[in-house]
Amino acid sequence: MEKNLTPEEALADEVLRDFLRRQQERKYLERRWQLNVNFVAGEQYCDVDAKGELYEESKTFYWQDRRVFNHIAPIVDTRLSKLSRIRPALKVCAASDEDDDRKSAQVSSAILAAACEDCDVDGVMNSAAVWSEICGTAFYKIIWNGEKGNVVGANSDGKKICEGDVDIIAVSPFEIYPYSLSVSDIGEQPSVIHARAVPCREILAAYGVELAGKDAEEFGFTPSVKSNSGGNMLDLKGVERGYELVIERYEKPTAEQPDGRLTVVAGGKLLYDGTLPYINGINGTRGYPFVKQVSMSVAGSFFGASVVDRLVPLQRAYNAVKNRKHEFLNRIAMGTVAVEDGSVDVEEFAEDGLMPGKVIVYRQGSQPPEMLTLGSVPAEFGKEEENLLNEFTRVSGTGEITDNADSFAGVTSATGLQLIIEQDDQRLSLTYGEVKRALKQIGRHILRLYRQFATNVRLMKYAGRGDILTVVSFKGSDVSSDEVVLEADSDINMTTAQKRTVIYEILDKGLLTDADGKTSVSVKNKVLALLGYASLTGERDLEQLNRDRAAEENSAMLKTSAEVKDYDDHAVHITEHTAYLLSENCGKDAEKRICAHIEQHKKKLNKKLSEAENG
Repeated sequence: MEKNLTPEEALADEVLRDFLRRQQERKYLERRWQLNVNFVAGEQYCDVDAKGELYEESKTFYWQDRRVFNHIAPIVDTRLSKLSRIRPALKVCAASDEDDDRKSAQVSSAILAAACEDCDVDGVMNSAAVWSEICGTAFYKIIWNGEKGNVVGANSDGKKICEGDVDIIAVSPFEIYPYSLSVSDIGEQPSVIHARAVPCREILAAYGVELAGKDAEEFGFTPSVKSNSGGNMLDLKGVERGYELVIERYEKPTAEQPDGRLTVVAGGKLLYDGTLPYINGINGTRGYPFVKQVSMSVAGSFFGASVVDRLVPLQRAYNAVKNRKHEFLNRIAMGTVAVEDGSVDVEEFAEDGLMPGKVIVYRQGSQPPEMLTLGSVPAEFGKEEENLLNEFTRVSGTGEITDNADSFAGVTSATGLQLIIEQDDQRLSLTYGEVKRALKQIGRHILRLYRQFATNVRLMKYAGRGDILTVVSFKGSDVSSDEVVLEADSDINMTTAQKRTVIYEILDKGLLTDADGKTSVSVKNKVLALLGYASLTGERDLEQLNRDRAAEENSAMLKTSAEVKDYDDHAVHITEHTAYLLSENCGKDAEKRICAHIEQHKKKLNKKLSEAENG
């Protein structure tokens, strides 16, 4: 007879059974990920059996070599280093040509720049890239953290109250359980479970529920191979007690539940049951707080594929060839001795071998021990080793120029070498696209969270133009557009040396000089900054200072008049004010003030020119 359960207990039990079902469905995938993790870490003598369990392979003979010659780890490192270059700036497109929408887009772009610095998006993306390259898939969880941001007060217990801020977390694929493994888009999943081990003290602080806790390894998230050579990257053995499995089930909005549903369960108890917390979907709808990033997409599969999956068979074959080759070399170097039965003390012979100067005493009338001739190492070992190394390069798509220099030793043209470099990176273009797609989705989530939670005016700081600290003031209603695009997308994959080469070529072509063939101070400073020598830009750029002052005057003249100074560079001011009139819809009153201001600049400019002509 079943035990009578309260509605809360029944819901907690249903969520737990749903989680266990999903865990069993993707058991094989988890073992494959664990196998990949072990191979990258150097634990390469393991495999998955027919039951889907990870086991350690045993030796066929006790004397066999089982060394690991890890080529997968450096390949993953190379791919990660190339992916780390993909950090383009995020920019927001205006919803329309209206002045308010254009200003809102500028504010939103500044918000993204400040939020990305505050959340260390570069570091989070590097962490996620490790998971996506090894397991094929990684996730970002974008949430609103009430404990971040500026302190705005304190409660009755003296605890600080913060204004809250966006928080971005890299999540491993081991923690995400989709409803269906065949639906690739995370937004189309009917529900998604995020399950992870959380300290009980954090559960108590967040939900007010006290749990006993267990060892983290008891949850069985990441089963690992237990071998004599030590643990691996995901071995949870030794983690302190006081953890509990927190299961968060996010359900997609439906006609019956237009705001979706979030259910949180831990230790058999219901911690939370309500609507989805974030309005982070399209057109003000609620959705999942996750962004998925894959290394290589797989048709009809939620989880992506990893290059490590393709390299594991090659690594097994390479280890076997190298070990057999070394065993052959050992036989040749140490020798194999043939001894007639009963002619010598075999135990002494086996212990000492044929050391130089050894006196061999053998039975009179018998054959003395002799060394067997084993010849040389077969050439097939070397050929197979070379073929496997070439296969590593072809399969991974990360063949460095230095690894294959013999293939294009006759190429002396810089353009030819550049084409080879571009072809070398071509195999990573799909992964580049996935990373950029995820970055844009992260930007949209950030803006939508600020629109929802930043109800009061708040200040954010970020490194603006010229690495100068810039402060942006805004509130959620200022974010009218969340159409995020990537800025300066054309050169994000270029190395520092490649960028410098392009700059030198532009300088040689004279594309940065003015009509008189001279390079302005502004251009010189920008070139030095791009080359990485910003500290040498000691000369003040008067033209840029005048542009900045003209921009301030443009903003001021929307409401009142601005004074024309004698020390202004009137030509620069006239250009900037005229450009502002042509590009902005500033209203009739402001337009009259700016036109009158331009006329004053023209009068002063003509006066200076006439004085110069008259000497």
